[in-house]
Amino acid sequence: MNRRESIKYILIATGSVVALPGWADSFSPTEQELLASVTDTIIPQGNGLGAVSVAADKYLGKLIDNCLETDVQENIKKQLAVLNANAQSAHQKNFPLCSQKEREALLLRFNDSSDKAGKDFFTLMKSETIRGFNTSREVMLQHLKYKIAPGHYYGCVDVKS
Repeated sequence: MNRRESIKYILIATGSVVALPGWADSFSPTEQELLASVTDTIIPQGNGLGAVSVAADKYLGKLIDNCLETDVQENIKKQLAVLNANAQSAHQKNFPLCSQKEREALLLRFNDSSDKAGKDFFTLMKSETIRGFNTSREVMLQHLKYKIAPGHYYGCVDVKS
């Protein structure tokens, strides 16, 4: 094998590794939009920070992809489809296009439902959206005044003896 072919194969391998995170995401663009709308419904923008503005939806997507079991991931995808179908039947538009009140009512149906899968979906979305919001950099530093190393180190301090 000559040098040009070797370089070509190395560049192809490197390009595929770089592109891997983009296409390895298990959520379709529609599901990502639904996930962002769910997080925005739970913690809306308002006058301050919202869940989408601190990327809690991205956190939730990565958490679902990388940390949850396959059956839980499939349940989330199924419940997102059910949520969008409910919005279509109730309001004749997709869930992200509904108003805040309409989205809240549609989400609360899952909490009030006797279906365990729907209730688990709602509980997981709510708790992890809150966790993603509260542990975001913006909230931790600006609102909770978190300091990585509490206190300050004063190395050269005169000591009275």
